[in-house]
Amino acid sequence: MNDIATGRTLNATIFTLALTDFLQAGMTAFAAAPLMGELGMGPEQFSFVAAVYASVAIFAISMHRWCVERLGGRRYVQLCAGVLITGSVMCALSDDFGTFLAGRSVMALGAGIFTSSRMIIHHTLAGPRRFKGIQSLASGLAIGIAAAPWVAAQAVASDVWSAMYWTVAALGVLVLVLAELALPAAPLDRSASRSQVQPWPQLLLAAASFLLLLALQRSNYDFFDNKGWIGLAVLAGLGGLVAYLWHQRYHTRPLLRVSDMLHSRYLFGLAVFFFAYLMLGANNYMVPVMLQRTLGFAWETVGHVEALGLGFALLTWLAMSQWLPRHPAPRKFLAVGFLALAAFGALLSRIDSGADLWLHVLPALALNSIFLLTVLPVTAMQTFREMEKDERLFSNAQQLKNMMGQAGIAIGIAAATLGQQWRTALHYSTLSESLNPYNPVFRATLDGLQRVLGAGASFADTTRMALARVAQMTEQQAALLSNIDHFRAIAVLGVLGIAVTVSQKVFR
Repeated sequence: MNDIATGRTLNATIFTLALTDFLQAGMTAFAAAPLMGELGMGPEQFSFVAAVYASVAIFAISMHRWCVERLGGRRYVQLCAGVLITGSVMCALSDDFGTFLAGRSVMALGAGIFTSSRMIIHHTLAGPRRFKGIQSLASGLAIGIAAAPWVAAQAVASDVWSAMYWTVAALGVLVLVLAELALPAAPLDRSASRSQVQPWPQLLLAAASFLLLLALQRSNYDFFDNKGWIGLAVLAGLGGLVAYLWHQRYHTRPLLRVSDMLHSRYLFGLAVFFFAYLMLGANNYMVPVMLQRTLGFAWETVGHVEALGLGFALLTWLAMSQWLPRHPAPRKFLAVGFLALAAFGALLSRIDSGADLWLHVLPALALNSIFLLTVLPVTAMQTFREMEKDERLFSNAQQLKNMMGQAGIAIGIAAATLGQQWRTALHYSTLSESLNPYNPVFRATLDGLQRVLGAGASFADTTRMALARVAQMTEQQAALLSNIDHFRAIAVLGVLGIAVTVSQKVFR
């Protein structure tokens, strides 16, 4: 195979790895409600699945470097593809909570594929070819984010939800083939300085991340009844993670060289990454909730609109790939990204029950895509700049960032669900105070509904139906107001992001 063909195959491998990771995660998140219906799961069971997946993924990513040192890059990628295929097939064939949980847990063991895509670029590409590799990775990420809601909507609308996971399995097979063709069979690292695994710290990492994420997921269901338990679980989870990082910092041959990462550029970049992943999780949860449950748009229609809006991620990256090499200073790109986030929040905070998907929602989703595909690539290019000459440290830094990304998305979803529950209850309580016979607006609304619903029914039945309809309208209005509160908060965070970008002196 000549150099040009080899380069194309390598870029195709990088693209497919990124695409597969973001596609499978996005489809599962978007199709949560249909999956619960098909598999007989309640929201609490689905949250348990999400917490297990994220904690297993964090564990698997922490082992990335250790596995590569012993298997080599090509075999490690193929191992990840193999477990991803196995887990996807298990999910596709599942018919209850237990088998789906097992399938997602196996899929999580292959979560190192995204870290591998970035390390392939670092190991095998240099100069202009490296930027081509980054373009392939970002394109896979953008297409995965955009395609996930559309593929999920098509699969569920066609009454073959399992097609989502058969698609992931097919991509896993493609990864197996591409890795065999494109990746070199690197010699194993047998040096005395290679990383070392100790079972107890790894068990601590898995247990602490699971406890933290489960507590945050559960907070949506029993926060107000079990605040003390949830608070203790969160503190215990955070304490376990701090203890794990402390152990890694002082270990002679750690899995993660934490002590070498404690400098301002990496820590600032990690904070920006965490915020971006937090927004990705929170907004990917809130947008379909608002459009489907609150405003009543068809699930398939929402999938199409989200896919179109998120499709601007690819257009954004195509523009960024032209501008970044010529104008590499990061501050302006970050400011534009946070401005897009603020505008996204502001647009959706003005939405009402008469909203038009194409006029009012699609532009906002496009702005969210602009935020993601300006902030994430620019932050990636700046965060690891001082580590590129130390291959092992660079790998560890990528691992820690991707571990934090798994946690950030899960925490974003939990924060959004808890915020929605809190604000909906508050707004419902306020609105309910006006539902009394002395309020002329309530009286007029009730009379109007009685006239509409009264054909062929007794006065008592008509009154009951009208009151039920008023209660439904009140719940819908409370939910809409809580959605508006969420997006107002997003707009404020976007503005704060601009302020931090302009004032910071780390990324210049």
